[in-house]
Amino acid sequence: MSLGALLLLATLLFVGGNLWILGRTAPYIHEQLSQCVPAEVGVVFGTSNWTRSGMRNPHFHARMRTAARLVDQQKVQHLLLSGDNRTHAYNEPRAMWRDLSRRGVAPEKLTMDFAGFSTYDTLARARDVFQLDQAVLITQDWHLPRAIYIAQALGMQVTGCVAEERDGAGGWHVLMREWAARVATLGDLYIWGREPYFLGPPEPIQTLPERTD
Repeated sequence: MSLGALLLLATLLFVGGNLWILGRTAPYIHEQLSQCVPAEVGVVFGTSNWTRSGMRNPHFHARMRTAARLVDQQKVQHLLLSGDNRTHAYNEPRAMWRDLSRRGVAPEKLTMDFAGFSTYDTLARARDVFQLDQAVLITQDWHLPRAIYIAQALGMQVTGCVAEERDGAGGWHVLMREWAARVATLGDLYIWGREPYFLGPPEPIQTLPERTD
């Protein structure tokens, strides 16, 4: 009976935590690019541009495509590219920079953050290192609730712009991992007081003024 009670409690916490985050963040998520709220800076979350099987990663290319379109449509003036660069052989921000450059985004509109080791680290550094208090977050619809919840808990004013990709690109294993990550996020924020892996000195992002000619 004790084991059954513990399993029931864990299930309730798992489901309740997910529903809580989804409900709190839903009003801030915009599915269509035309609905995305303009902001000076867009935060693009890193991921590998290739899958383990050697295929192009649809998550990566959807994020880059959406970010480039936001800049092209002048909904965003600058992009913060935050990702993992723990080894010389793996550099998510540099891969994002190269891809966005090929899509026509000017280098002066791009800032790389090489210590975005997790969603929490990316947002904590966006606030404390890059001095952002407002931003639009660019990633998949399954990732945005957790990202927005963390940003709001850190005191940032954010909205989310969905990086569109083909149906089924996420896969059930990605969704299951994200459901677990949402519950873990509540622990990070309210129980064990997670801190970012690395901060460093402030590096405020300077956006360029809009041209009038």
